[in-house]
Amino acid sequence: MNAKPETAYQPDADGQWKTLVGLFPYLWPADRADLRMRVAIALVALVISKVVTVLTPFAFKDAVDALTADGASTATALVAAPIALIVAYGFGRVMMVVTQQIRDGLFAKVGQNAVRHLAVRTFQHLHALSLRFHLERRTGGLARVIDRGTKGIETILRYALFNTFPTVLELGFVCGILYYNFGAWFALVTAVTVAIYIWFTYQATEWRIGIRRAMNDADTDANTKNIDSLLNFETVKYFGNEEHEYKRFDASMAKYEMAATKTYTSLAVLNSGQAIIFSIGMTIVMVMSGIGTANGTLSVGDFVLANALLIQLYLPLNFMGTVYRDIKQGLIDIEAMFNLLNVTPEISDKPDAKELEVSDGMIEFDTVSFHYDAERPILKGISFKVPAGNAIAIVGPSGAGKSTVSRLLYRFYDVSGGAVRIDGQDISGVTQKSLRAAIGMVPQDTVLFNDTIRYNIRYGRPDATDAEVEEAARLAQIHDFILTLPSGYESMVGERGLKLSGGEKQRVAIARTILKGPPILLLDEATSALDTYTEQEIQTALAGVSKDRTTLVIAHRLSTIVDAD
Repeated sequence: MNAKPETAYQPDADGQWKTLVGLFPYLWPADRADLRMRVAIALVALVISKVVTVLTPFAFKDAVDALTADGASTATALVAAPIALIVAYGFGRVMMVVTQQIRDGLFAKVGQNAVRHLAVRTFQHLHALSLRFHLERRTGGLARVIDRGTKGIETILRYALFNTFPTVLELGFVCGILYYNFGAWFALVTAVTVAIYIWFTYQATEWRIGIRRAMNDADTDANTKNIDSLLNFETVKYFGNEEHEYKRFDASMAKYEMAATKTYTSLAVLNSGQAIIFSIGMTIVMVMSGIGTANGTLSVGDFVLANALLIQLYLPLNFMGTVYRDIKQGLIDIEAMFNLLNVTPEISDKPDAKELEVSDGMIEFDTVSFHYDAERPILKGISFKVPAGNAIAIVGPSGAGKSTVSRLLYRFYDVSGGAVRIDGQDISGVTQKSLRAAIGMVPQDTVLFNDTIRYNIRYGRPDATDAEVEEAARLAQIHDFILTLPSGYESMVGERGLKLSGGEKQRVAIARTILKGPPILLLDEATSALDTYTEQEIQTALAGVSKDRTTLVIAHRLSTIVDAD
């Protein structure tokens, strides 16, 4: 029966917390003691950095008090003490920077290791998903999800770990110092100011996130249209639809422009509100410290200390809106990547799947039924056998289900009823890797990688030597043509092989199938799009490839299968 189509995991209300939890194993990898050590040392450096940050202004306070002290015994003492304190202040500032850089340097490898492993895991998972999934999704959109997801990891590390946590730590230190040195009112005003500041930032940023999400959706749509149009460059030219493509792209960019404008306008509102709130709180604290200095309960140095502590605290808080927004956006982007990772593959190996053992290569379709949609059956109880070493052809008009047969043989889909067997083994019970290793495919529309001819031929067997690649090209009757090219086998074929003609691409496809050397060959309308002369040449090459191999030929013209058994 058909497996259940892949569906994305839908997170509940605490999905973003689950995203953070899901990210943790990449930041604290169980199998990498060296990376865990880096994380531990980086966190120690972070705490030291914050301790130095809040203690450094004390040197400045003492220097001011020394400069304003009455009754200094000598001119030397009057100068030496403040200078020493100022030097201590400068040393403290240097230590702040040094510990921050040590922290960043240590954690850089941890972060990049997390980015690499999550990106590779997602890429690997996408290749494990079924053909149905990829036919229903846009490649540009998938690429964007991966790109944003990996950047989201860097954002979370940069802001959540190295901005939010240190800011909370510093706030605790500052409130403690204000309480101990100045009194409860100073600490209370500071804490309330920061609380109101954070509340306003949260509310404003939540409002902005909806605008930001609309901007991202418009950006994804524009990027998808851009990639789709460029991938179909020739089709655009065939129909002279450049203006149509411009208008489609411009419509998407217009939506992006509108959303981006709202985003930057809302940012101005956020920044203004933050500045007003903190300025009011800071003014209240400075008025209280000024009164204390005037009546003698506080020194001038205390006045300077309070100001320095609040300014230092304001610097990270000033970016809190951006930090919160980017953390939230980073979580959304990582969550989208995790959603991809949680898509259950429609086609997967059974727990007890065995390796396919090909002895003769006989193919059997036993009362096979299949449908993409339950209301529109494609195959109804078809049965046939392809004896070992024989070539059997399936001929029929477009839409009759011929290519579906090839997809079922490759197990891109599972049958709705019946069974497909190779040498008596039901292919649903063998591993996909061993099944696909036993079959060579020459499709109607060969799509090549944007790399060299050598790379594309060698793709049939990546460990093949240069001599084996060139021998495969000779058998496919393309070696001589390759030698006429300025760069020979190192010639680039262009996006999807557009620099080569249809016949040349088919020969490359044949060459890499020869190099693969499978016992079963599948020719899915391999010459239907070629002219008569090229078709004859390709047929000659195919005849050599299919010799002594079980071959299933799919075609819609009888003239193309005259050599079938």
